[in-house]
Amino acid sequence: MPDPDKIPIFVLTGFLGSGKTTLLNRFLADGVKTAVVINEFGEIPVDQDLLANQNLPLTVLSGGCLCCKVKGALAPTLKNLWMTWEQAASKPFARMIIEASGIASPEPILDTLLRERWLPGRYHLQNVITTLAIPSAAAQLDSFAEARAQVAWADTLLLTHADVSNADQQAALATRLQVLAPATPRLTAEDFHALSLLTKAGPSLRRLPPAGPLPVHNFRSISLHLEQILPWQHLQTLLQQLLNRHPQDLLRIKGVVYLAEQTEPMVIQAAGTRLYPPTPLTARTSDDGRSRLVFIVNGEPTAFATDLNKAFVPLLSGNAIKLH
Repeated sequence: MPDPDKIPIFVLTGFLGSGKTTLLNRFLADGVKTAVVINEFGEIPVDQDLLANQNLPLTVLSGGCLCCKVKGALAPTLKNLWMTWEQAASKPFARMIIEASGIASPEPILDTLLRERWLPGRYHLQNVITTLAIPSAAAQLDSFAEARAQVAWADTLLLTHADVSNADQQAALATRLQVLAPATPRLTAEDFHALSLLTKAGPSLRRLPPAGPLPVHNFRSISLHLEQILPWQHLQTLLQQLLNRHPQDLLRIKGVVYLAEQTEPMVIQAAGTRLYPPTPLTARTSDDGRSRLVFIVNGEPTAFATDLNKAFVPLLSGNAIKLH
């Protein structure tokens, strides 16, 4: 059983576009005070803007994938948050959720939580939850070591996007998971309750990640800032054309945009070649009217960056596109 004197930590992992932030928003809707640590790949963080609840202790680790940054940044972050918690008369949070980068193996997170001597006396690693988007997960598991590591270290597998998947995709993923994680419990996003995942305890004894270096990845990120407010149909056409032209190397689009038809900021997300409908965010004092999009590319980014510039060049000011 979890130690009531320790702060429970939940780690959310899952490859790009598998629904981690959507799951995080579902967790945060239960009203329990929560501290959140979000890791992002690239220099321009946007994931924190995708959270419905902005009134919480929030830390963003950006500038690289978590496998590169966690050793130097995660442990001090957790120590500072605990000291704030310890000194407060009214505790600012009752649990912590770490949302890992979609292209990161969870091994360095677990290594920090389990090996760092100071942390296990104050925090309890309760559940490692990995999301998998059914339509694309089998191909991602075949192609990326990071996706396989996310499954291998999970306490719970949450299968998402069932409503846009078919029987062949479901069968292919089931076959892969039977090999990679046959004993790990599986749930679908449609039939689980957030409370069940947040009260479920992981194993009392955990294996430690290996101490060796992780595989070198070929991911790059490109950020785009737009001063102009566009109609959704125009922006949709530009983004879908980029997805169609780069089905193998463009892995993910995410960001917050301002559209001519809407008064509030809108969340834009795409994974694979699928561009999802924009969803509204609650207006907030930090809104500045500037759209921010991040594109995550696998491999040499020059061809995609050239096409991105051609697509948006009539709309751009100086330094609007940056390669990270």
